[in-house]
Amino acid sequence: MRHPVTPDRRYFVVRGRLWRCSNPALPDAERDRLTRELMQARSAVGRALRAGDTAAERDARGQVHAAKCALGERGEPWWTDGAPDYNRRLARNTPYADWYAAISSAEIDEAKGASSMR
Repeated sequence: MRHPVTPDRRYFVVRGRLWRCSNPALPDAERDRLTRELMQARSAVGRALRAGDTAAERDARGQVHAAKCALGERGEPWWTDGAPDYNRRLARNTPYADWYAAISSAEIDEAKGASSMR
């Protein structure tokens, strides 16, 4: 399991924190284009940081934000059922807490089993 994804497929979890998934309704071609734009913008952030160019960094970070909003990872939630957005919140402090505790326990058990096989 690379990063666990919530049962409703709205978030993935990294180090206990929920991160919003991209909008699954985006056509593949558009998602690919936006992902390329995001990667180019992230590269531009790195170049600006290495060059010490704060104006270029600010511009590149704006491009990252715009791409993430277009992908549905930031901004207004892409779902339409009125459910609140828990983006960037600790899973244990959200309605996903029980689900996360269950998968976290399963991952710990898997790790113990793997270490006992050595």
